[in-house]
Order: sequence, then C-alpha cells, then structure tokens
Amino acid sequence: MTGAAGAAGAEVGVAMLLGLLEAACAAGASVPGALDAVGAAADGRRGAGLMTAGRRLGQGASWREAWAGTDPALAPVAVALRPSWEDGVAPGGALRVTAAHLRRERQAAALDAAGRLGVRLVLPLAVCHLPAFVLVGLVPVLISVGGATLR
Repeated sequence: MTGAAGAAGAEVGVAMLLGLLEAACAAGASVPGALDAVGAAADGRRGAGLMTAGRRLGQGASWREAWAGTDPALAPVAVALRPSWEDGVAPGGALRVTAAHLRRERQAAALDAAGRLGVRLVLPLAVCHLPAFVLVGLVPVLISVGGATLR
C-alpha cells in the first residue's frame, strides 16, 4: 500500500470517498473513470473495490455485476451512483446527500459512545474516590467527635 490508506493502515472513510467521487464527476470524469481515479487514490480494499467496479462498468458489465464482491461498506457509493449510471442523472446531489447522511450517522454513533463511556466511568470513579473520601474526610471527624465524647 502506498496511498493515504497505506500510510495509516486504515481505510479511507466512505463519506470521504463520496466527496472525492463528487469532485471527480464535477470535473468531467465519467462514472467508471471517477471510480478508477478515486479507487487508485484511496488504495486499500475499498480503493480496489472502486477500481474493480469502474473497470467492470467500462467493460460493459451490469450495475450489479460491477459491484459484486466489493467491500460491503461501499454499498452507499453504489446506491448513490446508480441513478447516474442507469438514468443519466447528475451524480453530484446524490453523492453529497449520501455523504452528509453518513457523516450524521457517524456523529450520532460517536455521541452515543461518549454517553456510554460516561456511564462506564462512574463505577471506577466511585470505587476510587469514595474510600478516599471516607478515610480522609469522615474518619478524622468521627475520631475527633468520638474522642471528645469519651472524655
């Protein structure tokens, strides 16, 4: 792996791929050409899937055949580009809307995970701080009060 994905060892996000495809199509690339160019830039499994789909489309495969066997995470890309390929609709709007939807889902998942983390941190916090509070705050007061009443 030599691209951006290879440097970090992670795949390029699907929302980012959608944005790159939108830019490539806006620059005048055909759907197969955009898939090939963005796939080459993305590298990794998703990049290879985009290049495979673009190559198959260029060879005359049907839409389903072109996307068969690609990374399942690329399904939103296939759904967004299908009207453009089959009906000649400009792909920009569908790609933009799909990317925004994926980003909103990712943000909601992150907020949900942050909420669960807060709940999980309460128990260790209580286990560590409650005994310290009792030993440093309450025990000296109880010894002081107990000592004064016994005299």
